[in-house]
Amino acid sequence: MKTVDSYNFKGKKALVRVDFNVPLDGQYTITDDTRIRATIPTVMKILNDGGSVILMSHLGRPKGGPEEKYSLKHILPALKEAFGRDVKFADDAIGQSAIDQAAALKPGEILLLENLRFYKEEEKGDKNFAEKLSKLGDVWVNDAFGTAHRAHASTAVIGQFFADRVAGYVMQAELDNAKKVLEHAERPFTAIMGGAKISDKILIIEKLLDTVDNLIIGGGMTYTFTKAQGGHIGKSLLEADKQDLALEILQKAKEKGVNIYMPVDNVCADNFSNDANRQTVATGQIPDGWQGLDIGPDTIKQFTDVVLNSKTILWNGPMGVFEFPNFAHGTDAIAKAVVKATEENGAFSLIGGGDSASAVNQAGYGDRVSYVSTGGGALLEYMEGKVLPGVAALD
Repeated sequence: MKTVDSYNFKGKKALVRVDFNVPLDGQYTITDDTRIRATIPTVMKILNDGGSVILMSHLGRPKGGPEEKYSLKHILPALKEAFGRDVKFADDAIGQSAIDQAAALKPGEILLLENLRFYKEEEKGDKNFAEKLSKLGDVWVNDAFGTAHRAHASTAVIGQFFADRVAGYVMQAELDNAKKVLEHAERPFTAIMGGAKISDKILIIEKLLDTVDNLIIGGGMTYTFTKAQGGHIGKSLLEADKQDLALEILQKAKEKGVNIYMPVDNVCADNFSNDANRQTVATGQIPDGWQGLDIGPDTIKQFTDVVLNSKTILWNGPMGVFEFPNFAHGTDAIAKAVVKATEENGAFSLIGGGDSASAVNQAGYGDRVSYVSTGGGALLEYMEGKVLPGVAALD
């Protein structure tokens, strides 16, 4: 696999697939620019070599055509600030505007193409669409690990039209850090799995049971485990058809000698709202009409102790509904524990993308853990052992 460091971009027009799928508020202000900042080293290496950059990305999930709220023009001010120069914009990724501006691009200049998902061909992995995009540049750089698990036109199919296919710094770092956790983990190795559904995490949990020493399970999926073991969960989140699966996971962990840690108490609410009435109860004793929205103080202490005694930590998924400040205490406490284990105890900590990354970054801890992944689903699939089309296209 060619890497950015091994390639000289002098005089080249680099067509760079990035992941600028950033969250925007109602005023089109970016609320978390992690993914933009992550691409700065790749873009600057190309420019400093004497090349030019054509950036392509998707944003959101447009329904079959252009939508104002998903236009990438909204992120132009942030890109100008990130790269320290003006960024040109083509309002049609494969139209005459893009063709002309790409052709006229000089070394040191940057062009951003409009949202690729304004074309249904992008997600279909259309070969003709990929070929049209490929004609804009001389070399293809894939720095979008967050979409590497999708066989889309710009993330994978396009590779066949380039002799030179290069992995960007983000892609390289994501793969290196995932491999470090999967293949070279220092022990004790603790995985923290949170989030809403067992069904989203079952493959990664089963894979991790072969490698981890400790598995911490938090978030909404714990209530299915509790219910399966005969506990009362009120109106908490439940995957009723996954209860047998939950018991199987516990049995497999026991057989493989993995320590499983589940909540011993929960913070529950009488309504799905930050302002709801709340109480802390023992696990399995949530009253009817109430729902668990966070882990309780005893659980926080237990989970923290496990994390602080770990040398490798993988965290994917929040401990509760962290979007509500009153139910973010568990997630925040785990973040603090991971930071402390990293800074004071020398642990290696990999934060899975998605909500875990948002939680860590919002709390200001992003630069105090070993690595924050930019890819949620992509990281999970890679760790499950699946071949990622966006990675395979670089080989």
